[in-house]
Amino acid sequence: PEAAALRETFEEIGLERDRVEIIGRMPDYVSGSGYRIAPVLAVVRPGFSLTLNADEVDAAFEVPLRFLMDPANHARDSRMWDDLEWFFYDMPYGGQRIWGVTAGIIRTLYERLYA
Repeated sequence: PEAAALRETFEEIGLERDRVEIIGRMPDYVSGSGYRIAPVLAVVRPGFSLTLNADEVDAAFEVPLRFLMDPANHARDSRMWDDLEWFFYDMPYGGQRIWGVTAGIIRTLYERLYA
């Protein structure tokens, strides 16, 4: 999973491998649609620049870890899809929105560290 994470990070946002220090893994995360994701935790060294792959990524932005680890910022939401109600986390930040699988993985990290 670590090699795949580094490869995908470079392909999607152009982040060079020498800027990334992998520090661990989280348990696999299964999305509501059944995809299994192997989250990899890393620290990114300052001074990087990103080149977004427009076919893969709409936007990239930084969010303080303190914000992400504050459960007050983890709103539960739901939507109806194909006559089923889907529940997910939503974390609005500075005009951006972290939701769905990304927010679910962040919530799992919070639960592993603090709950």
